[in-house]
Amino acid sequence: MEFGALAVLLGSMFTLGRMAGPDGNVNPAWLLVPTLASLAVFVSFIGLMYLRWVANVRAEAAIKHKLIFAILTLTLLGIWAYGIAQTWRSL
Repeated sequence: MEFGALAVLLGSMFTLGRMAGPDGNVNPAWLLVPTLASLAVFVSFIGLMYLRWVANVRAEAAIKHKLIFAILTLTLLGIWAYGIAQTWRSL
């Protein structure tokens, strides 16, 4: 899933660069494609991170790993949301 989403993300960014008119503007609806593709990349990365850091850990260390995972997940999604919000706001 993540490689497919990454391919869509890179392809959509390349396509958006070519779709821009002479004034450099692109229809904001087309920005949904890279937005959703980047979210899919982040979610699949977070899922793999969960499998590696939380699902395969001993019971006595599980609370600590879950806490670190939750903080890292909120940070990654917060940075993604901030970037998307700034992009939409700049339009």
